[in-house]
Amino acid sequence: MHADNWAIKAKNMGFRSRAVFKLEEILKKIDSKKRYQNVLDIGSSPGGWSQYIIKKYDNVNVYAVDMLDMEPIDGVHFYKESIENIDNISEIKKLKGIFNLVISDIAPNLSGIRVIDEANIFELNSLTIKIANEYLSNDGTLVMKTFQNNMLKKLRKEMELFFKLVQTYKPAASKKQSGEIYLYGVK
Repeated sequence: MHADNWAIKAKNMGFRSRAVFKLEEILKKIDSKKRYQNVLDIGSSPGGWSQYIIKKYDNVNVYAVDMLDMEPIDGVHFYKESIENIDNISEIKKLKGIFNLVISDIAPNLSGIRVIDEANIFELNSLTIKIANEYLSNDGTLVMKTFQNNMLKKLRKEMELFFKLVQTYKPAASKKQSGEIYLYGVK
């Protein structure tokens, strides 16, 4: 597969994936001066977003959860577990309500059958919103990947039940032909 400019730039800077530039752009848009102390990365593998947070912010605690393996990152607490079982991870559960930032670049495996894929994406995103609502502090922020589809409006309405500010954003590092889009919310 041909590496694009973002992927080459990420590799040259020592990052695991081009996704770091998406997160960087979104966090700058939200508030470039904000500092994060406790960050929860849901669906963290291969670890690009956790890696970016650790490099960008001083004195930050990053907790990463994924059912897929993830190569270790200094300073990141990784738990190989389904996000559905996040409450079973005692180190994370004891921080419930004090995370400043929840990030999620998670996506289900796609089947190619639109109605099934959209339902799976919606279910995973809904779970992410539920976890973020439970684990974020009162002024915490959620950044989450989703996709432009028939369920996006419903997903955004669901998110608006828990967050006072909800925005949709397409970062420059997202491929133009990709249906991926990001939602961010501030409690």
